[in-house]
Amino acid sequence: MVSQSLQNQYLSDPDVQLMLRVASGDNAAFEQLVLRYQDRLVGFFFHLVHDRTAAEDLAQEAFLRVFRSRDRYEPTAKFSTWLFRIAHNLASNQNRGTSRRREIPLVSRSDGHDFRPQEQNLAEKSALMPTRQLDSSELREFVRSAVEALSERQRTAVLLHKFEEMSYEEIGEIMGLGTVAVKSLLSRARSKLKESLERFL
Repeated sequence: MVSQSLQNQYLSDPDVQLMLRVASGDNAAFEQLVLRYQDRLVGFFFHLVHDRTAAEDLAQEAFLRVFRSRDRYEPTAKFSTWLFRIAHNLASNQNRGTSRRREIPLVSRSDGHDFRPQEQNLAEKSALMPTRQLDSSELREFVRSAVEALSERQRTAVLLHKFEEMSYEEIGEIMGLGTVAVKSLLSRARSKLKESLERFL
């Protein structure tokens, strides 16, 4: 049983509040969570599995697991941490060939937004940009190659840290690692990214 003080720690998270509404039977709150996180999840999965259809399927499975867990949900972490822990586990199990059903469709958007991976965003946030000016197509290809050269664990940590702006502690919760291990993983990933991008200069 989770202590009340631990639960209270995360009640200020608006997405935790939405999930609590989902737990009480509010389907509209669930749709809001899907709208808030679907693009982020698809981008996260795409970087890990390199297949858009598989990434969308995995995102749908993640939301399905969230929905199925609603009756026993307890706010023991920020909602984003809890959701990406589910996503990380799904990505890690991707090669087991588990069949997935599209029971929770992604909410359609009217703004024309697509789910292509944000290589340019990653490059800017990572402060790993080559000093010379690159056009957008060069930039995407360079960063894509550098990110794909990372191990799955390194790539996951970088995506969570740079895309999702998560702390070492949150990444550790998601990946089942201690803070020191997360720091070490990110340090090795940064070194490898820098080495890879330097070849493009």
